[in-house]
Amino acid sequence: MFLYSKLSSLKKPIRVGFIGCGKFVSMFLSQYNQLKKIEIDTIVDIKTDQAKLNCSKSGLSQDTIKKINFVTSLDEALNNEIDIFIEATGNPIIGTVHAAKIIRNKKHIILVNVEADVTCGKYLSDLAEKNNVICSMAYGDQPSLILEQIEWARINGFHVVCAGKGTKYHPSFEYSTPDTVWGHYGLSKERAENESGMNPKMFNSFLCGDKSAIEMCAVSNAADLKCPENGLTFPPVGVYDIAKKLIPKKDGGLIDYDGQVEVISSIDLDKKDIPNDLRWGVYIVIKAQNEYVKNCFKDYGMVTDGSGSYSAIWRPYHYIGLELAQSIYSIALENKATGKTNNYNADVASIAKKDLKVGEKLDGEGGFCSRGRLVTSKVSKEKKILPLGLTDGAIIKNDIKKDQIITLNDVELNLPKEVLEAREYQYNLI
Repeated sequence: MFLYSKLSSLKKPIRVGFIGCGKFVSMFLSQYNQLKKIEIDTIVDIKTDQAKLNCSKSGLSQDTIKKINFVTSLDEALNNEIDIFIEATGNPIIGTVHAAKIIRNKKHIILVNVEADVTCGKYLSDLAEKNNVICSMAYGDQPSLILEQIEWARINGFHVVCAGKGTKYHPSFEYSTPDTVWGHYGLSKERAENESGMNPKMFNSFLCGDKSAIEMCAVSNAADLKCPENGLTFPPVGVYDIAKKLIPKKDGGLIDYDGQVEVISSIDLDKKDIPNDLRWGVYIVIKAQNEYVKNCFKDYGMVTDGSGSYSAIWRPYHYIGLELAQSIYSIALENKATGKTNNYNADVASIAKKDLKVGEKLDGEGGFCSRGRLVTSKVSKEKKILPLGLTDGAIIKNDIKKDQIITLNDVELNLPKEVLEAREYQYNLI
């Protein structure tokens, strides 16, 4: 908070390196010309020509682009004078390897790669602490913004009852694939992929529930909040009903526990838009601890439930990569993360989207084969559940029925040592 006022005291520029130059990073680049005391040293991307094109499309001049080192491997950049790396590949396995290397090289890292964070984040966070560096969530993504609201509530003495985000969800979307995704969005394939450059697999992960499970897993692990009993339920709730409905069932609400995560939908079961939806935003529910606070809620026009005990705050939008500078400045100016993994409470389980046969190769988040469901880490370990973050490239060893949980015993994995070490470390915490 109040970072801008501290910028004048910064004597040297903050040198950053990006790993992956897709949509999120391109959004940051579009703000780059307006940012003070940040310098891009390196962009790591296997498609350097496309990365340069993305820089140009985002508004960087050719002179600026020429000053950036474009390389295809992190190893080519590790010894550069870079203060903060931003891992934005979206691949949980590769991202974990990158993060471990960066941290051991005594560099700060921002994980745009929330997939890596929920798969191996507690390990990486603890590794960063041992190396006296920061492993931070990315401001602009919803988990970090939710954590900001939670921090505000807790530092001011409020009890956090529920926290989460909005999305467009329907049960039928859980079986969506990259081939069917644009119909649900109301876009043609030509419009989405050719004109806008939208990645069907990535956008399908937003639709089928994978990204919601991943992001709520991140919040659960960062803020020590519980998972719903049977995964996220996506109730259709408008913003003025959040304080009435995202409260415990014993008080007339919809949630299983006092202090959990949940995602709300912008459409109902008939796929009709609900009024005052929070499709792009985030929220928390807080509870008054005494009558005086309840009266304050009423006196100052705060939205509450019928009892006046519960109130909610929300933010209608998140600005994704347009807000990433907040994380960079927070680390450089205050040596603070904009959210980090503190616990290993939750995992994202893999559920078969269709009947899977021996020899079939899984294709990860947003793909054709499996979908994600939020579960506790205890259940994940006890049932030997395959985390969604490890599914890309996994080969099926046993036939699996549609809607069946996929276990580690059902697949053949070929994982790097960093990921194996991370998962073993996290299991041993339970």
